[in-house]
Amino acid sequence: MLPLPLAQLRAGLPALGNPLNIGKAVALTKAEFRFGFGNALSDEESDELFDKWTIPSPARGLFEVAFANFTFHAVSKVNTGNDTRGPLLLISGTADHTVPDVTTRAAFKLYRHSLAVTELKQFEGRSHSLTIDHGWPDVAQAIHGWLKDKGL
Repeated sequence: MLPLPLAQLRAGLPALGNPLNIGKAVALTKAEFRFGFGNALSDEESDELFDKWTIPSPARGLFEVAFANFTFHAVSKVNTGNDTRGPLLLISGTADHTVPDVTTRAAFKLYRHSLAVTELKQFEGRSHSLTIDHGWPDVAQAIHGWLKDKGL
């Protein structure tokens, strides 16, 4: 069972707050986007990303993940002990509200018994927008370097 920080609960509330959303696409407001994705950015950059990237998105996946620990044969279940899978790099923004660093680190620990390569790369002070905000080249470069180091 992964930790569930209050910030993560709040970030998921727009979709998970209403059980009828399970079959719907949910749109975030600018304030909800700022909290969940752009919390480490200026208001201006967060608003620009909101305008450029947001669309209503299906809530079903969030419900599946949120209730996976209580669902027999959950569709989101992962075999973390699989020794034959390819290399896995988990990335984390240490200021992320949607998938907080503590959650990513807990997921990383779940893979500790696998012989397959599993690594964690943390980006200090970055939020959930780390792959689309002004600092995305740093993330891309780190991932590219990791892939190159693994011969991929």
